[in-house]
Amino acid sequence: MLVMFLCAVSVSAQKLSPHVVSPREGKTARVIVQYRESGGEDLENKVRTLGKGSGQAHRELGMATVEATAEDLNALAEDPTVEYISPDRPVQGTIEFGRRAVNSQQFVTSGYTGSGIGVAVIDSGVNNHADLREGGVRLVYSASFVGGTAADGFGHGTHVAGIIAGSGALSTGSAYTTTIAGVAPRVNLINLKALDNQGAGSDSGVIAAINAAIQLKTRYKIRIINLSLGRPIFESYKKDPLCRAVEAAWKAGIVVVVAAGNNGRNNDFGTNGYGTISSPANSPYVITVGAMKTQDTPSRFDDEIATYSSKGPTLIDRIVKPDLVAPGNLIVSAMAPANLLAATYPTTRVQRSSYQSGVRSGLSEDYFVLSGTSMAAPMVSAAAAMLISRDATLTPDQVKSRLMRSASKFFRQPSSWLDSTTCQTYTNQPDIFTVGAGYLDLNAAMLSNDKPAGSALSPYVVIDPATGQVVLRFDTVSGTNIVWGSNIVWGSNIVWGSNIVWGTNIVWGSNVVWGTNTMTGFNIVWGTSSPHGDPGLGARNVTPYGVLTVGEPKVTEVPGQNSTSGGCNVNSAM
Repeated sequence: MLVMFLCAVSVSAQKLSPHVVSPREGKTARVIVQYRESGGEDLENKVRTLGKGSGQAHRELGMATVEATAEDLNALAEDPTVEYISPDRPVQGTIEFGRRAVNSQQFVTSGYTGSGIGVAVIDSGVNNHADLREGGVRLVYSASFVGGTAADGFGHGTHVAGIIAGSGALSTGSAYTTTIAGVAPRVNLINLKALDNQGAGSDSGVIAAINAAIQLKTRYKIRIINLSLGRPIFESYKKDPLCRAVEAAWKAGIVVVVAAGNNGRNNDFGTNGYGTISSPANSPYVITVGAMKTQDTPSRFDDEIATYSSKGPTLIDRIVKPDLVAPGNLIVSAMAPANLLAATYPTTRVQRSSYQSGVRSGLSEDYFVLSGTSMAAPMVSAAAAMLISRDATLTPDQVKSRLMRSASKFFRQPSSWLDSTTCQTYTNQPDIFTVGAGYLDLNAAMLSNDKPAGSALSPYVVIDPATGQVVLRFDTVSGTNIVWGSNIVWGSNIVWGSNIVWGTNIVWGSNVVWGTNTMTGFNIVWGTSSPHGDPGLGARNVTPYGVLTVGEPKVTEVPGQNSTSGGCNVNSAM
């Protein structure tokens, strides 16, 4: 009997996240409860019995948000239908050459605009900006999951929506030199506000918004969800409630695009920014997007990786992320009136003279600039909408596969950027954990008729004990992987040549992903000093990944060149 009792306690304890703190008597803890079965009336009835009926059932996801007493937590842990319990964690949201960099313009002029496709923007709200209503009412639905109205007082969500669907109405005509427009300017927008007017939110708000998107899918033809937000990883994606929610949306037929995060410069654990992907970008289902710098030129060939763009592999599960990269640095887009970001950082407002002729001074009331993977994700969301507008039969896996397989594999040599404030140099190399399958190329994706059957789950990586090299592994349960194969994406026959700085010893393919001659510190992601599961990460809120308001400058310092910036010598900074 004693042994049976101990086993029962162990099973119950496994259901509770180690970050759940049991409340004192008379108090409650706000938690996310994942059930083994999907929703329905039974779930609603269960929630009513907890926390004095203060909970919210997310029926489409088989989850609930409840204010649980200590007694409730004990009962939930003993309930055989409960799979996992986690805290309701805080979440936060991440000159126009982006469209040209992803090769989208010719399809807009050819009539492909994403018309009729619904894109759910789960963010800080979306204002009915003039660029988002040309051609009819295109902001077709709005709801707030953080209280108050669904208007965007923070400014992040409207900027994201403009990248997806901005028509350029307020910058088009003979009086303007530059049209500031989105990639898919005729999609319908579904505004699901999950971040408040300070850009903060919680797991429960994002989960409720995802649940709503699934419920509204048929009514508004929602085929894409954009999540330019995230938080640190605390557990495997198999238990993380945000990851479970995006997985449910994916399986419901909705493409989910998530910003990778802006922690690529984080070297707190000696990993040179590797292992910094956020949740729910760590889900192998979603399309995770890192950021590129367009260098303020229309050409793709001088573009470089933004050093702040988070890198893989993911903590705990070691999923290969990001899946793609897209323009995300110094992106000009729609500005919500009286928003907090522009008020706090007035330098984000663009000069009217930058896009309007005959004007010498004055700040725009319509557009401002933000940087971050938050700005890169909507580029990919819009690209997905364009693909689906061309072929509505595409599944989420086929959209992900087509975008990744058609992505450009051309990257410049490893690049560096000198921060003149700290005199620290950040260096990036275009490897699989930094750029994924490559740089978004909408032209190539739209010309493709590729429709493979199977899974597009992002693979995970392990260290081969015989060679010490990092190798790809696939989820065998899900069947054939339609993206990563011996002759697909990078392929075993593609070897980085001698013109690439780090040599010919690194092969990208079905076997060896990354050799031992990699950047110092990466192997720490596998070592004992890795930050896996470190409760200290909980101090960071989940935020929008686009609040790098200044971004990186056009000028890039290359290792080996003896140049200076702001009093810093590049060689000494190295």
